[in-house]
Amino acid sequence: MSAETRRTQASAVLLAALCIPSSSSSSGTKDTGLSSGQGRDAIQSTVEDDIAKEKTARLATLLGFHTTEPSRDAILAEICTKNVMEDVPEYLRELYVVLEDTTDPLDMVERARILLDQLRAETGMNKSTTTTTDGETTPMTEEEHPLAKYVAPLTNILLLKLISNLSSAYHTISLDHVKSLTSGLGVSFEQMEKTVVLSTRSRALSVRIDHRMGCIRFGNADLEGDGMRGQLVALARNLAAACDVINPPDAAAIATRRAPMYAEVRSTLEHEYLATLERRAVIERRKEEAEKLVQLRLREEEAAKKAEEAARKAEEDRRLDREQKMREREKLQRIQEEMDAMEKKRYLTAMGRSVENMTAEELKTVDTAALAKEHAAKATKKREEAERKVRETARQLDYIVRAVRIEELARIKEGFELRVKEDRRRYEEEVVEQASKAKDQWTADVADKMALAECSVFDYTSTFESMIMSARKIVHVKACEQEDQRAELEAEKGKLNRARSRKEEEILKAEEARLAAEREEAERRAEEERQRKEEERRVRQEELERKERLRMEEQREREAKERMERSQPVNGGGSKGLDSLSSGAGGSSGKYVPPSRRGAAGGDGGGSRWGGAGPSSSDRGGGYGGGRYDGNRAGGGGGAAPTNSRWS
Repeated sequence: MSAETRRTQASAVLLAALCIPSSSSSSGTKDTGLSSGQGRDAIQSTVEDDIAKEKTARLATLLGFHTTEPSRDAILAEICTKNVMEDVPEYLRELYVVLEDTTDPLDMVERARILLDQLRAETGMNKSTTTTTDGETTPMTEEEHPLAKYVAPLTNILLLKLISNLSSAYHTISLDHVKSLTSGLGVSFEQMEKTVVLSTRSRALSVRIDHRMGCIRFGNADLEGDGMRGQLVALARNLAAACDVINPPDAAAIATRRAPMYAEVRSTLEHEYLATLERRAVIERRKEEAEKLVQLRLREEEAAKKAEEAARKAEEDRRLDREQKMREREKLQRIQEEMDAMEKKRYLTAMGRSVENMTAEELKTVDTAALAKEHAAKATKKREEAERKVRETARQLDYIVRAVRIEELARIKEGFELRVKEDRRRYEEEVVEQASKAKDQWTADVADKMALAECSVFDYTSTFESMIMSARKIVHVKACEQEDQRAELEAEKGKLNRARSRKEEEILKAEEARLAAEREEAERRAEEERQRKEEERRVRQEELERKERLRMEEQREREAKERMERSQPVNGGGSKGLDSLSSGAGGSSGKYVPPSRRGAAGGDGGGSRWGGAGPSSSDRGGGYGGGRYDGNRAGGGGGAAPTNSRWS
C-alpha cells in the first residue's frame, strides 16, 4: 500500500468516526454527567429509536462487536490505540481536537471553518459543487474525492456541538449572534433551524427557538440529575468553607453544646448495638424464609412448567402423529386420483378425444369402467375394420398381379428370344476374335523361339537354372530354420500359457471350493441356528401347552367340585353324597377322589361317573367325553355323562 493510499484510508476512517452522532455530542461535552447508557434509556420508547437500536445491533454483529454495541467513543479510542492518527494529515488531527476537546462555542466554529475549507479545497468540492438557494451543496462531477462525502456530515456534527456548548454557557442567545457564528460554514438558516430541532430529540437538552423575540432559549431537562445534585453539594461546601473563613466558629462553645448529646449517645450505645444485632438476626431470618419461599415457588413453577411441557409435548406428538397419518392418507388419495386421471386421459386420448381443456372436476365425473369398455369396443371395431381392409387389398392385389402377368407373358417371350439371338451373335464374334488372337500369338512365339535357338540361348538355360536354384535352396534352408525356431518359440510360449492357465484355473477352483465351503458352513450354521430357534420355539410351545393343560385340569377340578357341592341336597345331604360319589368312582375307601385321579385310584374296577373307565389320568378326555385340545384321541371317554353335566 502506498503512502497516499494509507493517508486517504486513515483520513476516511477518522472522518467516518467523527461523523457519528452521539448522545454526548447532543448533551454538551463528554463530561456532562449523562452516560451513553442513560441517553439510550431515555429514548427507548419511540419506534424510531427501536429501529435505530436494531440497526446498531446488526452493525455490531457485522463489525465483530458481539458483546457490546459500537459507540462513537469506543471507535475513536480504538483509532487512537491502533496508531491510525499517525497517517492522518495535520489539519484533520486539528479538526479532531476541535470537535472532541474544544468547549468554547465562540472560538470553535472559526477554527473548524478554516479546517473544513482546507478539506473542501483538498477534495475539490469548491470546483466540483454548486450551492443552491437553501444553502445545500450539489455535486457537479461524476467522480468525486473519497473524502468529499464527509464534509456535509461534519458540518452537521459541528452545528450540534455548537448548540450543545451554547446551551452549557448561555441561557438565552439571539438568532443574529448564532447566524454570525455560523455564517462562515455556508449553511442556511433553515438548515440551522433543522439541526436545532434534531438536537432536541435527546431529552438531556431543551432548546426553544423564539422567533417573536429573535432568540434561542436553552434549558436543562435534567435539573434533578446526579450532576446537578453534585454541583449543589459542592456549592454548599464551598460556601460553608467561605463562611468559616469570614466568621470563624467558637470551638469551646460548640464542644460545650455538643457534650450532653455525646453523653446521651454513649449511654444508648450498647442498647443500640444489641438492637442492631437483633434486627440483623431478624433480617437474616426473614431473608432465609423469603429465600425458602422463593425456592419453593421456583420448584413448584419448575414442576408445573415441566408438567405443562410434558403435556404440551405429548399433545404435540399426538398432533404430529395425526397430521402425519392425515398427510399419508391424503398422499395416497392424491396418488390414486392422479393414477385414475392418467388412466382416464389415456383412454380418452386413445379414443380420439381432447383432454387438454378438461378440468379435474370433469375428469372425476368420467367413469373409468365405461371408458375402458368403450375403448375396448372401439379397439375391436378398429381391428376388425383394418383386417377387412387388408383382406380386400390382398384380393385386389391378387387380381392386379394376375392380370399383369397375363399381359406381360407375350412380351417376356419376345424379349427372351431377342436376348438369345443377341447372345449367340456376340458369342460367335468373341470366339472368332479369340481364335485369331491365339493364332497371331502362336506365330509370334514360334518366331521368337527360332530366333533364340539360332543364338544358342537354350544351351545355357540349365546352367543359369542350376545357379538360380542353388541360391534359392540356400534361402529356402535359412527360411526353414527360422520357421523351425519360430515354431519352437511358439510351442514354448503355448506350453507356458497353458501351464499358467492351468495354474490360474487351479487357483480359481481352490478359491471357488473355499467359497463353496464357507457358504456351506454358513448355511450349516444358519440351519443349526434355525433348528435351535425352532427347537426353542417348540419347547416354549410345549411348555405353554403343558401350562394350559394344567390350568384346564385345575379349572375342571374346580368346576367338578362346585357341581358336587351343588348336588349335595339332591343326594340327601351329609356325607352320604360324598360316599356314594366316592364309591361310584370305583374306590373302596370313603375318601373323595378328584375326577382327574379317579382312573388311577379306582384301578380297573368300576367306571367313572363322568365318562366311563379311562386307562389313566393322563389320557384326557376319558372322564369328560373328550378333551378340549386332544379331540378324539385314544383313551377318549366311552361312557355317557349324567344329564346334569354341562360337559356332555
